[in-house]
Amino acid sequence: MITITTTEALAAFCERAKAAPYVTVDTEFLRERTYYSKLCLVQLAVPGTAEEDAVLVDPLAKGLSLDPLYDLFRDESTVKVFHAARQDLEIFFIEGDVFPRPLFDTQVAAMVCGFGEQVGYETLVRKIANAPLDKTSRFTDWSRRPLSEAQKTYAIADVTHLRDIYEYLSAELEKTGRTAWVEEELSVLTDPATYRIVPEEAWQRVKTRTQSGKFLAIVKELAQFREAYAQERNVPRSRVYKDDALIELASTKPQSPEDLGRSRLLLREARKGEIAEGILAAVKAGVEMDPKDHPRPDRSREKLQVNPALADLLRVLLKAKSETAGVAQKLIATSSDLDAIAGGDRSVPALNGWRKTVFGADALRLCRGEIGLAAKGAQVRVIDL
Repeated sequence: MITITTTEALAAFCERAKAAPYVTVDTEFLRERTYYSKLCLVQLAVPGTAEEDAVLVDPLAKGLSLDPLYDLFRDESTVKVFHAARQDLEIFFIEGDVFPRPLFDTQVAAMVCGFGEQVGYETLVRKIANAPLDKTSRFTDWSRRPLSEAQKTYAIADVTHLRDIYEYLSAELEKTGRTAWVEEELSVLTDPATYRIVPEEAWQRVKTRTQSGKFLAIVKELAQFREAYAQERNVPRSRVYKDDALIELASTKPQSPEDLGRSRLLLREARKGEIAEGILAAVKAGVEMDPKDHPRPDRSREKLQVNPALADLLRVLLKAKSETAGVAQKLIATSSDLDAIAGGDRSVPALNGWRKTVFGADALRLCRGEIGLAAKGAQVRVIDL
């Protein structure tokens, strides 16, 4: 099993990969103790059965640069194949400011090809590659060196079996004319906005029942401070303070270190030093915020007058269309999407692109009373009215 530890060896493999129709890619990383993922291993494979066709790249090796890999990612003559690519892409975007192009995600492709909701890699290996997969090394510490043989075997399997899975799924997509469907889905994964967390917008991720402007102003300031602090020091946001502590602070509005000491949920480390100072400053800024600047939650969907009977019919239609097309239901529309459509919202993704062809067009016809649904045995049919 080949492990690449020098830039020269990586460059040589990447040059070989540029001549191949595709290269499969996976990573191993740690994120428990950091804000950003720590890249510990990169696995690469090109078509073939020789030992040199699949390699491990050690980004922790002294002096190794990943620039040859990023250059390969920019070369559009070779398809870059991942499974459940989002976290991998985030790492490469943060570390190298690059997205692999063209991109193929076997998880998305499998959902389009009828393998169900967010199908796992192990399932695809079993169903397509007809091979077992040893997952015993899945939760090991990938930052420790040297890597064990068991770790290496586990890691390399994540890209060798991926070759068979890609070839099968890409052929299925070509046969059914659905390649463009997958490409449409993957456009979100190669959008920088998908991975940028702006501290000023971090409050929107905090779940709270209280929706008053005064309360949300403090939540916004506390969330902004936490996000900026975590990013600057590369520590998990939960190590600064967790959401439940943030909500408590927004409710109690501490004004002094003594007030912080009375918190039930605040970590001990957050009651002193820079974090404590940041909390008190954030609370003060939130309390003093001009009412016209108070954050306002998006209540657009709350105002929709959802017809529950129509929403139920849309669910039946979605199930029927999903089964007919062989596409996972959640990839077409979520439950909240269906409620929104039933309430008159016409901006949901299910009414655009390939989803409109599969489901959206008939969903709109159902809403207008132009079609009905009829059941015969286990089958649901669309009837023109």
